[in-house]
Amino acid sequence: MGRWLDHSVMVNINAPVDVVWSVWSDLESMPLWMRWIESVKTLDDPDLTEWTLAAQGFRFQWKARITQRVEAQQLHWESVGGLPTKGAVRFYPEDDQHTAVKLSVSYELPGVLAPLMDSAMLGGLVSKELQANLDRFKELVEERARAR
Repeated sequence: MGRWLDHSVMVNINAPVDVVWSVWSDLESMPLWMRWIESVKTLDDPDLTEWTLAAQGFRFQWKARITQRVEAQQLHWESVGGLPTKGAVRFYPEDDQHTAVKLSVSYELPGVLAPLMDSAMLGGLVSKELQANLDRFKELVEERARAR
């Protein structure tokens, strides 16, 4: 059993919560704004997805199940095979045109990486990447909100 790393990042988006939720809910489009995610495929069960991550010469795959979905409020998931991961995204409408989004992700440090990387260094790298991803998500949502 490896060591678990936890990360939380947040962004404020100039868009109504329904638009933010709609963009996030399209899981298969996540590679558009989540750089390390190569693909997301929804399986026969709409709450089950297959993910491929490719970063720094490493490739990991896993299946994830949505464990809780409250439309326009929160989405929780956990892996059911492959890379051990779990997390949640929460949506906080600040008013009719502004939404805060908080992403929390936890994952077990893969055994192949443990001897190669200091977990603090990896944790910093992952936190920076998650924030950059959320910033790209913000740009995409705000662009779509303006187009409405």
